[in-house]
Amino acid sequence: MIRQARREEIPRLRDIERAAGRLFSEIDMTAVAEDEPPSPEVLRQYIDADRAWVHTDDRDVAVGYVVVDLVDGCAHIEQISVDPAHGRRRVGAGLIEHVGGWAKERGAPALTLTTFTEVAWNGPYYERCGFGPVPDAELTPGLREIREAEAAHGLDRWPRVCMRRAL
Repeated sequence: MIRQARREEIPRLRDIERAAGRLFSEIDMTAVAEDEPPSPEVLRQYIDADRAWVHTDDRDVAVGYVVVDLVDGCAHIEQISVDPAHGRRRVGAGLIEHVGGWAKERGAPALTLTTFTEVAWNGPYYERCGFGPVPDAELTPGLREIREAEAAHGLDRWPRVCMRRAL
């Protein structure tokens, strides 16, 4: 089931992010694995803006979540994370589809995100979900700003790209 995230779930969302992040240590991306999840304040802002959703198990416990920004008229997936114990069950794909429906209802022409190109559960996964790379020359001002912030945060130590999926 996918529903709006709730404030009281913020600690669980941060736990999901940490668990998902640990996978990066297995591929020598320790800095990514050790990066802290979004702060409770940031997650609260997404929840209060109705731009945070969770995928729950049969006990209504969050096993994955997504938060979305509006960037240059598109719905930008700022973060999507799935508890690895629930991986390979289409939790992430379900969240992406949900966000796509939400964005389409609001007239957004596309979903966007940024991701690592050479991490199996990142770039290649999103390509299977219908996203394609956005060439640097075609980045919108908002996407360019996001990429610059990511580079300043050190994420460009590994190949990274912005991707787009038309709605």
